[in-house]
Amino acid sequence: MTKRLVQFDVDSTFIQQEAIELLASKAGVLKEVADITEAAMRGDLDFGESLIARVGLLKGLPETVCDEVRREITLTPGARELVELLHRNGHFVSLVSGGFVNIMQPIVDELKIDYFAANTLEVVDGYLTGKVSGSIVDRAAKALALKEFACKSNVDMSNTVAIGDGANDLDMMAIAGISIAFNAKPIVAAAADYSINEPSLSSVVTHYRDWE
Repeated sequence: MTKRLVQFDVDSTFIQQEAIELLASKAGVLKEVADITEAAMRGDLDFGESLIARVGLLKGLPETVCDEVRREITLTPGARELVELLHRNGHFVSLVSGGFVNIMQPIVDELKIDYFAANTLEVVDGYLTGKVSGSIVDRAAKALALKEFACKSNVDMSNTVAIGDGANDLDMMAIAGISIAFNAKPIVAAAADYSINEPSLSSVVTHYRDWE
């Protein structure tokens, strides 16, 4: 059997929510953050710039808010089962996110995700500083991660799969062997090999069986 690496975007793809909007709600800046997110998803605004702007609005939130947000997150229907199916058949799974390690790491550990890349919210003295630590995981970084994870897995790029919904996913989808748009913006759906428009990842399994 051909070994594959399947890489998922996280927010509104692998999980049902946008984590930064949950954080923004706690800070009382949901509308401001949602407007910036929408512009970035459409490709009207550079993701890195949008992330810096949105995270800046979270300055002063207590670090404990990450635990609160994590409890509000739900996996997209079919996500857990798809990961289990892929692992059972010897494939690799990676998550790449413009969201945050602070929120997703426990979920990654629980599902035994093979590879994970996301941004890190800077915390000082128990409070968010409004900044991101380290380099930003943007659309270019997501593509680089796909290459790196494929190399680590000894999977040829032609056997990689990228699943996403926003402009931030276009680079990784462009270099993947197979790209799947999931409830995606028109610019993303137009660029993908497959397009799924339903609230569940279950139909990815149908495509998965077609790949073998």
